[in-house]
Amino acid sequence: MLVTKKDIISQLRKDILLLEGFKPPAAEAVSVMGLGAVETAFPNGIFPTGTVHEFLCTAAEQAAASGGFMAALLGKLMQNDGISVWISASRKIFPPALKAFGIEPDRVIFVDLQKEKDVLWAIEEALKCEGLTAVVGEVQEMSFAQSRRLQLAVENSGVTGFILRSNINRLNATACTARWQITPLPSETENEMPGLGFPRWNVELLKVRNGQPGSWEMEWAADRFIEISKPIAAGEAILRQLKAG
Repeated sequence: MLVTKKDIISQLRKDILLLEGFKPPAAEAVSVMGLGAVETAFPNGIFPTGTVHEFLCTAAEQAAASGGFMAALLGKLMQNDGISVWISASRKIFPPALKAFGIEPDRVIFVDLQKEKDVLWAIEEALKCEGLTAVVGEVQEMSFAQSRRLQLAVENSGVTGFILRSNINRLNATACTARWQITPLPSETENEMPGLGFPRWNVELLKVRNGQPGSWEMEWAADRFIEISKPIAAGEAILRQLKAG
């Protein structure tokens, strides 16, 4: 049987993904993240673990929304009694609030430091620890060289990293697998009852290695992600990234 150009290109893509650390999922593999259409943006249609995800924020409300979204992801990853580390110089997360995302606060080790360089060092060392499920790090800035060190650490340990960058005035390229931007959306209450509804976010996947960027509106309710709108085209997501700097 003659091998077509399409077959050759398909095999080359698979080979490249393997070289970059994306292993093909087993036939019976099912994603535990429950992100729905968002996961179709990733290679093999599975949320990549054992790699570093970068989250950008420009304001306090974005930092809060990013923290909530990361906590929801963390809760999914920690379902089997996992342990994670949360490192920052100015922690804003309220540990008891993690229970809303399926996380027992005593399963998270919080490390509060004073110097930015110490935060980056602690994140790298934590990412090397194979006994951890994930590491969350809050930093002001991160160079390409620093991000490359973090990526090399997770390639050896298999730990998943979430890096929240709060200063993107000098936005630069990084070695992270995915770049996200999470913004809050107004919640909706049921039956016009007073109070607050479930958390809602506009989830933008600005960049993903060998994937397809896009934007979705999501809600966190009943311990799962719920998509509340159709995905925005990749071209529009890229335009938003350019506007963001």
